[in-house]
Amino acid sequence: MISVEHIYWLVGAFLLVAAIMNARERRWSMAAFWFVLSGAFLLGDLVQLATAEGVRWPAQAMGLGVIALGLLAASGTMQSKTSSEEQRRESAQRLGNRLFAPALAIPLVTLAIVLGAPYLRWGNASLIDGAHVTLASLGIACLVALAFALRTTRSTVPQSLAQGRRLLDTLGCVALLPMLLATLGSVFAATGVGDAIADLVEMLIPIDSRLACLTAFAFGMVLFTVIMGNAFAAFPVMMAGIGLPLLVLKHGAEPAVLGAIGMLTGYCGTLLTPMAANFNIVPAVLLELPDQYGVIRAQVPTALLLLAVNFALLWYLAFR
Repeated sequence: MISVEHIYWLVGAFLLVAAIMNARERRWSMAAFWFVLSGAFLLGDLVQLATAEGVRWPAQAMGLGVIALGLLAASGTMQSKTSSEEQRRESAQRLGNRLFAPALAIPLVTLAIVLGAPYLRWGNASLIDGAHVTLASLGIACLVALAFALRTTRSTVPQSLAQGRRLLDTLGCVALLPMLLATLGSVFAATGVGDAIADLVEMLIPIDSRLACLTAFAFGMVLFTVIMGNAFAAFPVMMAGIGLPLLVLKHGAEPAVLGAIGMLTGYCGTLLTPMAANFNIVPAVLLELPDQYGVIRAQVPTALLLLAVNFALLWYLAFR
């Protein structure tokens, strides 16, 4: 069975290769950063197993590794290595729109595997882990896209690793933001932020008004996403504070509709915030745009229009 753990090991192996490549070039800070991070992917299962058996030092060592990552990121010594403008221009002219094929292969193959997962079996055993079918499918799709990219560019596997390392170095510590922000919502929910928001909402708005509660939920999703950079982080907080107690239990909103469209409403905030650095800041850096916030400025009209449409859909569908 292909499980999400296999994908984590694959990511960890790539991070370890990136660390070795940087070490060979004596770029020690970058090498140390990717080496420490690779340990979380390669040894995470062993750390969890040790913790379950009452052995605490592996988790404590991993905690020290996280602190080391923060110190390395703040040191200012993680300088990226970019390709020359001539190389990029020559590659773009030679390959043209064919470069979109590997990128488009990722979502298409992921969707195909997710839909076909129930039929992918070896005897009585499923080939894809049903508990994490989306992540496992995404990992497989990335490998398929790599094969497409190698064929399209007529490159070799070592060249792909070198270019992948270069892109990873360009992203630097920003590459960690999706993982950190995704866990932030769970931390907030566990520390009672959702309950605090519920108390605050009851003080500020008439909770007997369905429209007022829905407005607070929708705009709260956008606001928390702007603050934290990720709708995944905002969702558990807003659902715990407003969605479940007020909209679902008090006003009878449909949970599935509220969750699906509510999450999409939060992503309107992703379009508006530099905290979503991997979406809004990194592209500006990679494309060498003169305006660091040019991507955000271009997305503002789309974000506001989507917010209005999502709010209307929530009002029409959630309470049917």
